[in-house]
Amino acid sequence: MRAVWIIAKRELVSYFTSPVAYVFLVIFLLLTGFFTFTAGNFFERGEASLAAFFGWHPWLYLVLVPAVGMRLWAEERRSGTLELLLTMPITTWQAIVAKFLASWIFLAVALALTFPAVITVNILGDPDNGVIFAGYLGSFFLAGAYLAISCMTSAMTRNQVVAFILSVVVCLFLILAGFNPVTDLMNRWASPALVDTVAAFSVVTHFDGFQRGAIDVRDLAFFLSVIGFSLFATGVIVRNLRAG
Repeated sequence: MRAVWIIAKRELVSYFTSPVAYVFLVIFLLLTGFFTFTAGNFFERGEASLAAFFGWHPWLYLVLVPAVGMRLWAEERRSGTLELLLTMPITTWQAIVAKFLASWIFLAVALALTFPAVITVNILGDPDNGVIFAGYLGSFFLAGAYLAISCMTSAMTRNQVVAFILSVVVCLFLILAGFNPVTDLMNRWASPALVDTVAAFSVVTHFDGFQRGAIDVRDLAFFLSVIGFSLFATGVIVRNLRAG
């Protein structure tokens, strides 16, 4: 565990020693503010909730999270430091978990910096803060699922742009599988059982429960399964690189 923390700390520090991290945080905060208060019609809704805030997260993370995760392994391969990392007295799993945790913590910091939205809605009304907490928890696991996928695609190639595009495509599929216009289209030719099965693989389907304030074990299990499978696939890819 100490080795995981040392690598994670190194990765996390590397984020904040680069201006890219601060640019990302500013862009993230600006976009969340725009989608909440302008595109989400926060004030026009006339309700004390952050539904306008959380509703855009699956789409907002679609671009921003892969932008964070695309460098995790692709940069190591491009710069030739992957061989150095893998020759250290650590296991492949320790390296994967450490790099993933560092990036997930960075995303958690970005999410935590949106606290003015919580303060604003509490000043303007009397919201259910339990629902808001569930929304933040769901958003955290949603970001983790996207990040794990980005980690996997980053290990596939040394080109960060290719890794970014691949992760966006995979994450987009996980959105569209449960997107209402898509499910409505599928209902015209597919059986309800098939539509429900496809929708069950969508992050939107499982994130909706958190937005309503329901912390369901099945939704948590879905996000943890996506994270676990993606990191397992990353491990397979990295071990093959190590063997090669």
